Amino acid sequence: MTGDLSAGRVLSRLRAIDWDDWTAAFDHTRSRALLMREYLRRSAQWARHYGAESAWPFFDIVEHVDASVQLAPDVASDLKAFLRGGIGPYSVERTVTGAVRWAELRRQGRTDLPELPEPYEPLLLMYERGGGFYVDQAIDLNGVSLPRWGLDTTIAAPPFPTVTTATLDALDFEAKGRITYFAVVDEGFPRERPLGVMRRRAVGREPVTRDEAFGRNLRWEPTDYFDLYALGHNDTDHVEISEIEAAAFIDRVIQRVGPSRS
Repeated sequence: MTGDLSAGRVLSRLRAIDWDDWTAAFDHTRSRALLMREYLRRSAQWARHYGAESAWPFFDIVEHVDASVQLAPDVASDLKAFLRGGIGPYSVERTVTGAVRWAELRRQGRTDLPELPEPYEPLLLMYERGGGFYVDQAIDLNGVSLPRWGLDTTIAAPPFPTVTTATLDALDFEAKGRITYFAVVDEGFPRERPLGVMRRRAVGREPVTRDEAFGRNLRWEPTDYFDLYALGHNDTDHVEISEIEAAAFIDRVIQRVGPSRS
């Protein structure tokens, strides 16, 4: 986790969330889906390491690391009162408890933990961007659903290391319709570090195509790149990339220019 590692601080973050803010959930569907996938990937690694596959994916990891870990009495009391207020189904409550107890475990400065990524931070960020989720045949995030992959498939999924708010906001900005991302490539600028990133949005039942590029002003703006490319007027080429690859480029631009420009 970032910042204050205390269990009380994590609980304060959770208590500040509007758990019924469906508008926020719909506005942040892209980032929430990526963050949930990353939580699932990370928690699957911890489950595999501690033999907790049957408890995965929405579980209290501390129970399998060191069940003797206890919260301070005031934090435990506040957590119990918070859960009584109703924040969603058992799977949400279980991960909320897990995140608070995980913070307490980390606060203790344990040196016996494996070198695996922090499990709960992506989920905390997802909660802060529109509340909880429901689990049925799929994972319903109130605006988008994710398939319930098995443990091995989830562990093998590509990581999503980008968790800065400005980058998440850029992914969500007017992200309506079916979106395909492209990297502008040239000699010395491969897809891993392209000249630029564009997205093509197909919006509406009879899709209207909208082409946009991410600029140094940290906004998606209309581009005529594809029209010029079709006419043979562009010297640079492009290649389709994943949303995670696009996020990595956006994050580099934001770090270079500064999030205050967004």
